[in-house]
Amino acid sequence: MRYIMKQKILSWSDNFVIRDQNEREAFRVKGLVFSFGDKLSFQDGSGQELAHIAQKVLSWGPTYEVTRGGETLAVVKKKLFTFFKCSFMVDVPGPDDLKAEGNLLNHEYVFTQHGKQVASVSKKWFSWSDTYGIDINAGEDTVLILCSAVIIDMACHDNHNHGHHH
Repeated sequence: MRYIMKQKILSWSDNFVIRDQNEREAFRVKGLVFSFGDKLSFQDGSGQELAHIAQKVLSWGPTYEVTRGGETLAVVKKKLFTFFKCSFMVDVPGPDDLKAEGNLLNHEYVFTQHGKQVASVSKKWFSWSDTYGIDINAGEDTVLILCSAVIIDMACHDNHNHGHHH
């Protein structure tokens, strides 16, 4: 299934919609800004919360936690020491970690699991510049992959919000 994302509207206080390939509203993301750290609520089209994204403030390098019903779904962190290639680990409890690699800043990258591609992200399918798509293989955790893509977008484009560069 392909989902459609708009890029660069992401600040922690934004609300935005993720559409499916038929342009129907599939998910909503609502920013919740708190003094003790920012959170995003990832919801279905009717406003039911499916997952929760929180930035972990005290960690080294950008780290975000995705929870579902109070349980940790994954910890998403930027891998350091990759100067030319940004990559992210999606650390899932158990052996099924995901890795996001490629040109993350320009939304041309893939998610792999055990070395096998489970989702791909690309702008090539769209003629207008602020839109990109996420193709998720059948049977994968759509919510987790979309949450991870949202996090990558924020982490890769977050330099202007807090006045320091990661």
